[in-house]
Amino acid sequence: MLTDAELLRYSRQILLPGWDIAAQERVRAARVLIVGLGGLGCPAAQTLAAAGVGTLVLCDFDIVELSNLQRQCLHHEADIGRLKVDSAADKLAAINPLVTLLREPHPVDADLLARWLPEVDLVLDCCDNFATRDEVARLCWQARIPLVSAAALGWDGQLAVYDARAAGTACYRCVFPAADEDAPACADAGVMASTVAVMGSWQAQEALKLLAGVGEPLRGQLLLWQGSNNSVRRVRTSQDPACPVCGNQGVISA
Repeated sequence: MLTDAELLRYSRQILLPGWDIAAQERVRAARVLIVGLGGLGCPAAQTLAAAGVGTLVLCDFDIVELSNLQRQCLHHEADIGRLKVDSAADKLAAINPLVTLLREPHPVDADLLARWLPEVDLVLDCCDNFATRDEVARLCWQARIPLVSAAALGWDGQLAVYDARAAGTACYRCVFPAADEDAPACADAGVMASTVAVMGSWQAQEALKLLAGVGEPLRGQLLLWQGSNNSVRRVRTSQDPACPVCGNQGVISA
């Protein structure tokens, strides 16, 4: 049961139609793996901690640099040179000491995911390269763990939920079958602080809906946001029967 202090802390959520004490208890019991504590992972983690997610597993091998501070809201100038998982954990603990924070200061690979996927309810893909996203998405699909994936570049962002439990929905590989070798990175093309703040917050919102079992998660759709004119459109995604990850009724291959 929620304590009196928790009822007060989360009261503005509990007042919402469709979100009650039982929903808050489901969120408190949840464990979420956040892959990447950069521009997307910082606002996503901050929101999930404030909202009362019980356990956050923070995964990032990188250290804080001066160029991060324009958009990575959990890292401050005094954190330059520190591991991002340590910097982020300190800020999140100050936001909500009731949240359990576990640190993984290592690159994301199949071994790390093999350890953690059986232990978590949800994964947030907040990384910044196709290869890692593709590997995380494939292994989450195989483990039937829902994945909330976002990307941001310049003024624009995209968001989707990939959930093998939802029959007939597309996986990440269906939507993005191959890497675009010419696609620019944030370090080359730049990114607005507000773009990652919006997309990271939307990731947290999708995660909360999935964990609490409320609302309509963004399954089977790709949300595209253009920040320069604040436009949003949704594209329905279809499962590819020939997809090596989810084709043939969900048979998984590398």
